[in-house]
Amino acid sequence: MSGDDLIPPSPQYDPNAAPPPDDATLFAESEPFALFERWFKEAKAKELSDPNAMALATVDASGAPDVRMVLMKGFEQGGFVFFSNADSAKGQQLAANAHAAVVFHWKSLKRQVRVRGVIRSVGDAEADAYFQTRDRGARIGAWASMQSRPLEDRFALEKRIAEYAAKFGLGEVPRPAHWQGWRLTPLSIEFWRDRPFRLHDRLSFTRSDAAASWVKTRLYP
Repeated sequence: MSGDDLIPPSPQYDPNAAPPPDDATLFAESEPFALFERWFKEAKAKELSDPNAMALATVDASGAPDVRMVLMKGFEQGGFVFFSNADSAKGQQLAANAHAAVVFHWKSLKRQVRVRGVIRSVGDAEADAYFQTRDRGARIGAWASMQSRPLEDRFALEKRIAEYAAKFGLGEVPRPAHWQGWRLTPLSIEFWRDRPFRLHDRLSFTRSDAAASWVKTRLYP
């Protein structure tokens, strides 16, 4: 099978079909977090799996980009929050360069949101509170996994899981010091909506710093 057989063809549109709903309603809000909240509520209602999944982009020590999927766990206090192992590749890259970008893609809605900004660690109290909401197995896994480092085989991981499960028994599983959260405070947020013939709707919000006012701009597709 050739690559052409695997890749879906470009969509075909009826030039006489009714246009999508008015984008004046879609982009009504003048503040990006209000608009994101509305879009995210729609995504939660329609997206089949993980509407809070976002691709997190960082750069390594050589300046090469790196990207992976993580789960947003909040977008309060003016930022997008996620949690992970600080000793992982992403954690080390964020420690060296406190800038990152994320993108949400909601295929069911044919929309995406791109965010770029600065990264700061959340406080211990916030990280502790979220960690205790996780499934017990996930909490034990946070202790057992030496994320991003070489793994001999699956048995080696399962052995470490068993060791930590025995260590904590039926008692509380505290948050390990290497497991923490980050908040991405955006300096730019772009909202994108699919439209026929690749003539998509794009709305950008930008600001010079976290204290500045947002500038709202329509962009060519």
